[in-house]
Amino acid sequence: MNRLKELLKIKYPIIQGGMIWCSGWELVSAVSNAGGLGLIGSGSMYPDVLEHHIKKCKKATSNPFGVNLPLLYPDIEEHIEIIIKEGVKIVVTSAGNPKKYTKLLKSNGITVLHVVANSKFAIKSIDAGVDAIIAEGFEAGGHNGVDEITSLCLIPQIKKIINIPLVAAGGIGSGKAMLAAISLGADGVQIGSLFASSIESSAHQNFKNYILNSKDDSTILTLKELTPVRLLKNEFYDKIRIAYENNASKNELKNILGRGRAKKGMFEGDVINGELEIGQISSSISSMLSVNKIFKNLIEEFESKKSFLSHFNL
Repeated sequence: MNRLKELLKIKYPIIQGGMIWCSGWELVSAVSNAGGLGLIGSGSMYPDVLEHHIKKCKKATSNPFGVNLPLLYPDIEEHIEIIIKEGVKIVVTSAGNPKKYTKLLKSNGITVLHVVANSKFAIKSIDAGVDAIIAEGFEAGGHNGVDEITSLCLIPQIKKIINIPLVAAGGIGSGKAMLAAISLGADGVQIGSLFASSIESSAHQNFKNYILNSKDDSTILTLKELTPVRLLKNEFYDKIRIAYENNASKNELKNILGRGRAKKGMFEGDVINGELEIGQISSSISSMLSVNKIFKNLIEEFESKKSFLSHFNL
């Protein structure tokens, strides 16, 4: 029995990343109905909005779903109250110290997974008592680790030091990549970019089109002085690049970023002035598919490549 499927009570060991402005109840319920674990991206939601999406998701699926909870979010305690009140059973924490809320969540019957980008935070997560770890390589979109450790290196490093289920994330957008991650020791995968561009994603169509037209050099990890983020290059990024060339201070970078930049780009569709967070795998996404079609492609390719490799006598 696959440990991740057993822990989360899902059909396939596939978790949808809890991406801000992309992960509304429509996407989440579609992923859960397809046999994976859908995650509501609470980092872009006021408490009342989060409650609305949880209620809608409960009506749209009878399968498990969860909430992605960035620990640095200012209204996090209100979010946790809502999660507990609404009976959400799975939470993925990220962007902060897992010790702060893991005990509280688990005492309310909630399974807790935590996202890490290096071995040090994997050990901290174990000490905090989390149920599983998501190891995210720097190929991933959105906010990322400062160390720039790739998934290919990170997964086996984390595998060596933990004995709980391990989920691989970052650069995974195909059945072949799933097979590679599991070969490296992962129990399952978390996929973001592929679902961000799906039909059910709550992202703006302009952003989805921008993803579909991206190339292999279209994303970059930047703004490490603030919070490292991988985004698509556009006119907003050009301002950041020029600021770096002029040795901009941290405050100057913060002023250029401003507030609500990700919402402007990803949710409102301003692909010129908005922040367009997506992973490196975006260059491999050439069409906007339904969640069901994405799952079909992933599982069929995974099984096909697994069967193909079994014929090699290495």
